[in-house]
Amino acid sequence: MTAFATARPSIAFIGAGRMATAMIEGLIAAGTASATIAVTSARGDSAAALATRLGIVAVPPTAANPTAGADIIVIAYKPQHLAATTPTLRDATAGRLVVSVLAAKTLAHLAATFPAARNHVRAMPNTPASIRAGVTGWCAASPLAPADRTAVENLFTAIGHHHEIPETKMEALMGVSGCGPAFVFEFTAALRDAGIAAGLDSAESAQLALQTVLGSARLMARSETTPEALRDQVTSPNGTTYAGLQHLAAGNFRQLLRDTVAASITRAHELSR
Repeated sequence: MTAFATARPSIAFIGAGRMATAMIEGLIAAGTASATIAVTSARGDSAAALATRLGIVAVPPTAANPTAGADIIVIAYKPQHLAATTPTLRDATAGRLVVSVLAAKTLAHLAATFPAARNHVRAMPNTPASIRAGVTGWCAASPLAPADRTAVENLFTAIGHHHEIPETKMEALMGVSGCGPAFVFEFTAALRDAGIAAGLDSAESAQLALQTVLGSARLMARSETTPEALRDQVTSPNGTTYAGLQHLAAGNFRQLLRDTVAASITRAHELSR
């Protein structure tokens, strides 16, 4: 494994999966020195591979201090493993800032698991973080010290946009931005399939659907108006787009999406309990 740096790392990731990888890559791209980042994983293989590729510090799973003495600890393993957190890791977070990206694990869960941490941050990034285009909602157990706030904001800025919200809104955020990419992917796949059904071949329909969604998102991002206003700019009275929109309205498209998000939120509440 990669050797420890002479100075202890300032941030350690417990878990080396997709989200941890995205965050580490984002930090390095934003200018964080590789030697200030440590990572460990349950078996050690994924952490070692990540350390070799990115030049960060790999911590063996058998290490006496799995956090490598870092000041900020990012909990990024599977949510169901939180209950099995080892006493070694619990003790190693004493006096540290603990940042969790575990879905549906509340600040109360974090406080019970890491009782001696100086503060706890609950965060919900989404998968576009892997290309530094993510959205992260987050909340803290108590007001963050200025240095901790800067560190948290830098961490989430490295993977996209971030929004501090009350914990009472975290499940709603999870339904919109946490699960939302999957809904966008499903819409894109459905648009592709509709094109194939209309006579396009699969490759050209896939490209048309993808580029349409991508271009439309970019237009919304650069526009200073609402999605509805942009929709109306495309829609001529009794034209082709109007006919399609009328069909969406007849199928109660917006209610279907509200119900879809609500189902995700309901499940998030179930998991958080």
